[in-house]
Amino acid sequence: MAAPGQPSPQQIAAMQQQFAAEAARRGMSPEDFAKQQREQLNAEAAKQGVTTEQYVAQLRMRALAAQQKAAEVQRQLQAQGNGGAAQPGQQGPPGQGPQPGPQQHTQQVPVNPNNPKNPKAIAVAQFLRSQNLKTRTCVLDGQRKDMFKVKRAIRALESPAYAKAQKKNPLLPPVTDRASAENVFKLLPLSILALRVSKIDPHAGHGHSKPAKRVKGLWTVKIEQHQEADPMMHYVWLYDGPQWKQKAMAAAVVAGIFAVVLFPLWPIMLRQGVWYLSVGMMGLLGLFFAMAIFRLILFCITVFAVPPGLWLFPNLFEDVGFFDSFKPLWGWQETKKAKKKKSKKGAEGASEAPATPAQTTESAPTATTTATTASTSDAAGPVKRNLAPRVEEVTEE
Repeated sequence: MAAPGQPSPQQIAAMQQQFAAEAARRGMSPEDFAKQQREQLNAEAAKQGVTTEQYVAQLRMRALAAQQKAAEVQRQLQAQGNGGAAQPGQQGPPGQGPQPGPQQHTQQVPVNPNNPKNPKAIAVAQFLRSQNLKTRTCVLDGQRKDMFKVKRAIRALESPAYAKAQKKNPLLPPVTDRASAENVFKLLPLSILALRVSKIDPHAGHGHSKPAKRVKGLWTVKIEQHQEADPMMHYVWLYDGPQWKQKAMAAAVVAGIFAVVLFPLWPIMLRQGVWYLSVGMMGLLGLFFAMAIFRLILFCITVFAVPPGLWLFPNLFEDVGFFDSFKPLWGWQETKKAKKKKSKKGAEGASEAPATPAQTTESAPTATTTATTASTSDAAGPVKRNLAPRVEEVTEE
């Protein structure tokens, strides 16, 4: 049995047969016909100035509105034929399940894709996009989008930041309580700036022999037909905000390409400056490689002449800043013993805590006894010392 609001397997098979028959009628394969339909969708979306997924969402909403209207007319005709109106709790249209009663918390938001973008909804979307809604990345129709929970958006609308922004922007609707915050949030799906989505399995029904790898935490979602405003529901952003940054970057890239192409037309002074600058950069790069080769040769000579070897600029390739890479001027190659001693000193310095005078007085006899024992052990031979308990005590604190 198909899920409520979803086509049954028989309907899916019938649609696939119709699609194949239409492709055969046009003398095309199903893949070529699907590619042609996809190109037409992209062209229609470009004509209307929206993205492809927004245009597809509009088509889905139109089909849903037509289906609901036809079902409403059919239900009214059935009610008139039965001699009375439909009861509030009566079964709704097929595939939609029972209509929500007055005691349910969720409320369906009527979405009309033909409605123009509400300036108030755009102002609300711009405010919410600037807030930390703890968005996560999801995949919608093969593209990555930002997804958020309704409760975080409602919390942002009830925050003092929204009240402060409302004083500066008169387009932001007032929010006085939880109900008004939910009404303000419902402006987003009404203008198709954000729509409710649900998680799906992208490989369901593909019949893979091995389970396909999934990226942890990356959901593949689909747009739901019923745009409700429950706090735990997920919405995906279809509004990307003002595009002036992207347009400015694109204009800068185009200007840079034109500047490079028109280089022969530059004034002689600018061309000479670019030439000197490029020669200087190449000289610095060659000097750097020459210095790296020289310090390697110097180390190879000194590792046999005066072991353990001498490095010129020992921090040249370390993970430090630019100026710290040339400090100090020279240094000896560190042996494994020196590295171990340095790491032990660092661990002991990190584990030691500032002691009070009383603790210093109490630990003095113990330190003397330990020093005496250590000297005796060194004379007798190597003794295995276990300093782990002291480190563990500091870690537990």
